[in-house]
Amino acid sequence: MPMKFKRDSLNVDPAAETARIVDAIKKQILVDMKREGAIVAISGGVDSSVCAALAVKALGAEKVLGLALPEKDSAPESKSLAEQLADHLGIECLEENISGALEGFDCYRRRDEAIKKLFPEFGPGYKNKITLGSNILEKAGFNFFKLTIESPDGEVKEMRLPKKEYLQIVAASNFKQRTRMAMGYYHAERLNRVLIGTGNKDEHMLGFFVKYGDGGTDIKPIAHLLKMQVYQIADYLEIPEDIRGRTPTTDTYSAEVTQTDFFFGVEFPILDPIWYAMENGVSAEDAAKALDLKPDQVERVIKDIKQKMRTTQYLRAQPLHIDENLSWPET
Repeated sequence: MPMKFKRDSLNVDPAAETARIVDAIKKQILVDMKREGAIVAISGGVDSSVCAALAVKALGAEKVLGLALPEKDSAPESKSLAEQLADHLGIECLEENISGALEGFDCYRRRDEAIKKLFPEFGPGYKNKITLGSNILEKAGFNFFKLTIESPDGEVKEMRLPKKEYLQIVAASNFKQRTRMAMGYYHAERLNRVLIGTGNKDEHMLGFFVKYGDGGTDIKPIAHLLKMQVYQIADYLEIPEDIRGRTPTTDTYSAEVTQTDFFFGVEFPILDPIWYAMENGVSAEDAAKALDLKPDQVERVIKDIKQKMRTTQYLRAQPLHIDENLSWPET
């Protein structure tokens, strides 16, 4: 018999779930991997903050290093919030500015080369961002991306992104996550520790991560938790309010863009209950009633979830051996 679905059906017992994760972290790091502590890249976001707090509970503050990894496009509050979290948890916070490494990879030049093909005037002082071109809840349609630029005097222009330029901008921007991963592993190996992944279930299962970038980690303690469940753990762990109240952003583009506008297409308080309903056999009609939506809106979100899971399977796959074939279940 299908469950009776409510908006808060996905709620967890934060105390019990915290205890379960903490026990797992302790065993995985100290017993299974035989390492001496953890490295957590802290960005001022709720996910990395929760992971750092869980690591402290598992290992003690002296065995957790918080890494702040800004670059020239990073939001200033990312650094200040990372420092606030480190003070709150009593952990060391080490800053490694990766702008120089990115310059060495020609990250910014490669990105700007693609942008200038669409906006020749783009140059120093300009900001940029990529966003989804449609709203899942408003209408059905083909997903596409838009490029927005903002001049130094505040003039904003946007254009639908052709595939070639989109791929180049994203490929260049992904140097940022891969450089952060490399820096994280430098400190992990230097201190005989593990690198903790900070991705939640929305990010892990829908493909909102960079392969061998922020997806390259040793353990992923919250990859089974939906974003709204992570917030419940954050409340329980008393993560600073400035962090819990911050809108989730990509912190990749110079013009601020939310994770919803760039990738997910729908806010987490809607996305996560629909996902939970889908996994638990709740009909679109019942989910829509509980969430104050129309059934066709719920169906579009479910379709988008399944499509993202299917098309990003390769990101979660291990490298194939010569005698292996891809064999992924349908979603």
